[in-house]
Amino acid sequence: MISIDHLTKTYGTFTAVDDVTFTARPGRITGFLGPNGAGKSTTLRILVGLTPPDHGTAHVLGHRFRDLPNPGIDVGVLLDASAQHAGRTGREVLTIAQRTMGLPARRVPQLLETVGLTEDEAGRRLRDYSLGMRQRLGLAHALLGDPDVLVLDEPANGLDPAGIRWMRDLLRDFADRGCTVLLSSHLLHEIEVLADDLVVIGDGRIVAAGAKTDLLAGAGTQVATRHPAALAAALDSAGLTHHRTDPTPGGSGLTPTVLHVEADAEAVGHVAWTAGVALTELRAADGAGLEEMFLALTADTQRDAHPTLHHLSRQGAVT
Repeated sequence: MISIDHLTKTYGTFTAVDDVTFTARPGRITGFLGPNGAGKSTTLRILVGLTPPDHGTAHVLGHRFRDLPNPGIDVGVLLDASAQHAGRTGREVLTIAQRTMGLPARRVPQLLETVGLTEDEAGRRLRDYSLGMRQRLGLAHALLGDPDVLVLDEPANGLDPAGIRWMRDLLRDFADRGCTVLLSSHLLHEIEVLADDLVVIGDGRIVAAGAKTDLLAGAGTQVATRHPAALAAALDSAGLTHHRTDPTPGGSGLTPTVLHVEADAEAVGHVAWTAGVALTELRAADGAGLEEMFLALTADTQRDAHPTLHHLSRQGAVT
């Protein structure tokens, strides 16, 4: 339902989006990941007609967004939860959109209920909304026309854990009905839990794209033990690459040490069992694997790369 083909956008000498190509398919949630400034928001703005590309095309349902006769009933968009008039109430914002799209008036209370905004909250001015309430209102606005496609940029910002779980369930149900979700987020764990497909962008270029299960197949295993030296020696003997992922120094103390091993859980478990090393945790890397994959793929574009707080403090940069 979404097709991005050789998209390029420059600002002067800066290339924000560099020959970007990917698709988002029906019935699936596509997670769009990248560091700050990688080109995610520019790509989404081009997709929904807010920014013209220099080269390439961006289509939704086979058309440019600007060519859709009534785009709100085909594509729901949430790019900036604060991009509404602060003096209007939540109900007024939805009512204006409902009338603009020619929808029945009953859609407004239906969507307010769907996103969990009360009658009192719907009557408040947006200047008095929390960020989480603005996100809920923005999602109501995106869903108002009962679209087949959702394009969302950081929709979980400002939501508490219960709100994030609510949004996760809502988007999963939306995709399971055969619709398409393109979701940009910095919350890697939420993307790992929710997304079916992943697109990773760094420095304006796509560095990885595909099914989540395929991209994370080599993520490895997370293992924890109170005997890290013995386990490390056994893994070395078996030729399995590993490194510690927890920052706490340890030996054979009371606190387990966590290691990431570049092998599947069955192989790691067999090595530990053969060596007689007791484990407190053994599982596929999951979210840790996504984080490590993301950081490895975007290492050259990471702003917060390597100086540690301890290193900076010794130089007098942190007190």
